[in-house]
Amino acid sequence: MGINCQKLSEAEAFSDLAEIQDVLITYNIVGKHKLERLKRLSKRFFITLVADNAFVVRSLSQTFQNSAQLQNVMVECDTGAGRCGVQSPEQACELALEINRSSGLQFKGLMTFPPSGRLEKVGRWLTQAKSLCMRAGLAVETISSGGSPDMYHSYEIPIVNEYRAGTYIYNDRSLVEYGTCKWKDCALTVLSTVVSVPTRTRAIVDAGSKVLTSDTLGLNGYGHVLNRPDIAVDQLSEEHGRLVAEKDIRLNVGDRIRIVPNHACVVANMLDEIVEVRGNLVRGTHRVIARGKVW
Repeated sequence: MGINCQKLSEAEAFSDLAEIQDVLITYNIVGKHKLERLKRLSKRFFITLVADNAFVVRSLSQTFQNSAQLQNVMVECDTGAGRCGVQSPEQACELALEINRSSGLQFKGLMTFPPSGRLEKVGRWLTQAKSLCMRAGLAVETISSGGSPDMYHSYEIPIVNEYRAGTYIYNDRSLVEYGTCKWKDCALTVLSTVVSVPTRTRAIVDAGSKVLTSDTLGLNGYGHVLNRPDIAVDQLSEEHGRLVAEKDIRLNVGDRIRIVPNHACVVANMLDEIVEVRGNLVRGTHRVIARGKVW
């Protein structure tokens, strides 16, 4: 159907790929320079935007007021994750009305990044918001939710007609802990080399925070060593990862291990390319074209 980007620069990275025709940017775009870039990008492919406040809506209206086509904008809703989003169904309806009466814009629907494991509450929130919008005379074409932990339960919110899941393409330690997948389903691993074994119970690998990242997602440690559940990745510095075991760690300098990261998305963004492996056969490499796009 298309792709979902957070940052404008991520969407720009895909602008030269002919197969990408539909992009949803789920982020408040703020600032004249970014809005100018956004308008240029909107001529390359179909873009849907989100907003959770009147300032962003006014800025988008000023940007697209003279455009040949109306720009689709969704209202971002905070359904419990505590990040961006309007705080109530009533506020969602108010902002939807403001979008619809703003020059150059049209209201497309509701969008949320939901809290994991609270599908019933999210469904009630979105149902009420949709009802208020419809009573106000607005068509609610799309209700977009997401999150890989709950993707296999997305049918429990039938009001949602678009679902965005990202981590599932690789799976990672966090999704194993959620019960969404098994270790055998984790496609992204970091191949690391043991560079030091200072003690019988401690080893150091060449993957530190620059690769595994400091993202814990509430977990203890910074990854899972495949086939070695007795080892914990308990500490990182920039270039070093520390592995510890209660008994003999049974590693030697030069050994290679594969670590499933806590959060695959962040790790992929730290590296220039992904090496495709099937079994022990290297099939090729893929450049991470949106790597480091943070503006």
